[in-house]
Amino acid sequence: MFSFLAFLAVLAMAAIVCMGGLILIKLTAKLILLPFKIILFPILAIFVIVKIAILGALAVAAIAVIAALIIPILILGLLIAVPVALFTAVT
Repeated sequence: MFSFLAFLAVLAMAAIVCMGGLILIKLTAKLILLPFKIILFPILAIFVIVKIAILGALAVAAIAVIAALIIPILILGLLIAVPVALFTAVT
């Protein structure tokens, strides 16, 4: 029984050492990749700003097209509705 407990204690220590090693490897990788992050973030920000500008321009163009289609339809509807309304008002 004591040997099994000692075995579990050794496994626990090995797990702690392995986790510490993995954490150090992760930290080292972050420190190595940090200059690339610092270089690439402004480029990514420019791409995002350009994307937002393009989407905004497309949205404005879509609204303009919709308005260009709806306004003549409304004018035609009024050209038909006004004489009908005047005729019903007179009779």
